[in-house]
Amino acid sequence: MSMDVRAVSAHNPNAVHPGALMTQHTIALVDDDKNILTSVTIALEAEGYKVKTYTDGHEALRALSTAPVDLAVLDIKMPRMDGMELLRRIRETSSLPVIFLTSKDDEVDEVLGLRMGADDYIKKPFSQRLLVERIRSLLRRGQADKPEEGGAVAEAPIVKGELMLDSTRHLCTWKGQHVQLTVTEFLILKALASRPGHVKNRDQLMDAAYGEHIYVDDRTIDSHIKRLRKKFKQADDDFNQIETLYGVGYRYKEG
Repeated sequence: MSMDVRAVSAHNPNAVHPGALMTQHTIALVDDDKNILTSVTIALEAEGYKVKTYTDGHEALRALSTAPVDLAVLDIKMPRMDGMELLRRIRETSSLPVIFLTSKDDEVDEVLGLRMGADDYIKKPFSQRLLVERIRSLLRRGQADKPEEGGAVAEAPIVKGELMLDSTRHLCTWKGQHVQLTVTEFLILKALASRPGHVKNRDQLMDAAYGEHIYVDDRTIDSHIKRLRKKFKQADDDFNQIETLYGVGYRYKEG
């Protein structure tokens, strides 16, 4: 028999809430389907997350500009301002981790969303357990390189020619110019740049960016690589450090 975790905690003062052992993160849910907002909110709050819900992109954009969150889950198809436009507006100023909710068979939305800077996507209808795991994984990836409290030694920045990656500050520069990257883009670039000249296949880049227990298909990695190149081209039109080896994978140029 299933039982509401919150009810157990309420009746047992010694019970440990699922979120008590982790930093409480705030999640924004943006979807015009109120049933989804309600059910997902219940699932996330049971895991210890704080949840803010919005039924359209305009409302969410106004709120996020004054009250930042740790991660956003966006439905693509919404009235007034859809998820694509909301993501575009978010990416103008922020590398906020974003997960898209897409229609079951809409591959165009998936690819376009990734190219616009989404970190991940989940197809509707979806398992709440799957969504919770993807959220947990994405937040964990964003925190993995930050120094722990208590005097842990921070990881030294990676410097390869004109590229500098500082994991502890989630900072990337090229020729001294800041290049704003999402969590996923940062981890993919870090995996490539940490060993220039060495080829990384898509499975290795998936593991570096998503963890060993999360599967994404090949076009997800390809879309992130295309967006990385686009961002660096905006900073330097001559940027060509990320090479494609067709049928094999990608590598960061030596020298």
